[in-house]
Amino acid sequence: MKSKWFACVAVGLIFALIIITADVEAADWPQWQGPNRDAISSETGLLQKWPSKGPKLAWRQDNLGGGFSTPSIASGRIFGMAYRDGDEIIWARAEKGGKELWATKIGPAEEISAAGFGGEGPRCTPTVDGDLLYALGATGKFVCLKVSDGKIVWRKNLPKDFDGHSMAQWHYCESPLVDGDKVICTPGGKEATVVALNKLTGDVIWKAHVPDGNGAGYASPIAIVAAGHRQYVHFLESGPAGFDAETGKLLWRSSKSATRIANCATPIFHDDCIFTAAAYGGGGALVRLSEDGDDVKADLVYAVKKMENHHGGIVLYNGYLYGANGGNGGGYLVCLDFKDGKVKWDERAGKKRASKGSVALADNRLYYRQEDGTMLLIEPSPKEYIERGRFEQPDRSRSKAWAHPIIANGKLYLIDQDNLFCYDIAVK
Repeated sequence: MKSKWFACVAVGLIFALIIITADVEAADWPQWQGPNRDAISSETGLLQKWPSKGPKLAWRQDNLGGGFSTPSIASGRIFGMAYRDGDEIIWARAEKGGKELWATKIGPAEEISAAGFGGEGPRCTPTVDGDLLYALGATGKFVCLKVSDGKIVWRKNLPKDFDGHSMAQWHYCESPLVDGDKVICTPGGKEATVVALNKLTGDVIWKAHVPDGNGAGYASPIAIVAAGHRQYVHFLESGPAGFDAETGKLLWRSSKSATRIANCATPIFHDDCIFTAAAYGGGGALVRLSEDGDDVKADLVYAVKKMENHHGGIVLYNGYLYGANGGNGGGYLVCLDFKDGKVKWDERAGKKRASKGSVALADNRLYYRQEDGTMLLIEPSPKEYIERGRFEQPDRSRSKAWAHPIIANGKLYLIDQDNLFCYDIAVK
């Protein structure tokens, strides 16, 4: 069993290196939550404190379209999604200056929410893998395009091809995961809860079924090596679950931290443990993975209500979790100890310091974007909340600032519906 485990680790490290390094600069942000899908950039040489009015605005571009897609950045290009002129599109812009290079229509712009809550538009971050790009539309249009010109290589429709469905009413928000020769996505549904496709052709490699509660959540999957298996961890309608990377076999599942309303935050993996969190009463939970014959056990370590993370994600840094606690009615930034879930501090909205928002990390600084659009720079510390700067973007829309901040090549990027802003954050 030990030899099997070491083999899995070796293969996992090789695949991880392929994912991170293939045709991507070290400081790029080529997919959802950056190079390692953990919302952490390895970039250094960034401002540790902002001027009173914030960092310098390098450039802005307008007329993107509408939506909440967080862009990705690789090989000198910026990629995003939007609703524009009645169509759902994927766009590419030059990293220098933001000029549009191409825009590809993938279908009509369709209403996302039956109640119209939160506005319309796609939520996916396109995934860059060499000269190919993968993206998922709001209603399940899954496409592979060429990075160079946006031409479609192959396409799938998750509801039609796999009888898929998402939880609740906000349709698909997942950002695809590329791993080796596979691209992983979550149609949801009885026969194909999760699927692995050949990334070059779109052909099905395997389908995975999860009984009861198999609708696609709004979170994006991660690839890990734990408990003798390389596996993909998804946060589904019924909770987190792990699938064998080679066969798609369901290895483990947990109902902790899940709600049947909105499971949005990307799972966090560390020290053979998975942390997940959701709002609307879900809270946070840590499970420890261990071998159980050919399967995997997921034993609960703790559950905590002080991390009801809605959509803004969580960062694990130096043993501590940083993320927003609170659902649609509001919330505030909180710091938890990863190993036991104990609260180290919180910044309640009443203090007007760090209300609910989304988070990323680079060069020992948290980049925290509140839902109202205010951008904060925070020094991570388990002892206390330490703010190192804040600013307001110009021409804020009336929509909530749900697109996450991203850091790439000395720049901070913020997207607000129709507008894209690029700020200089590198030390000169």
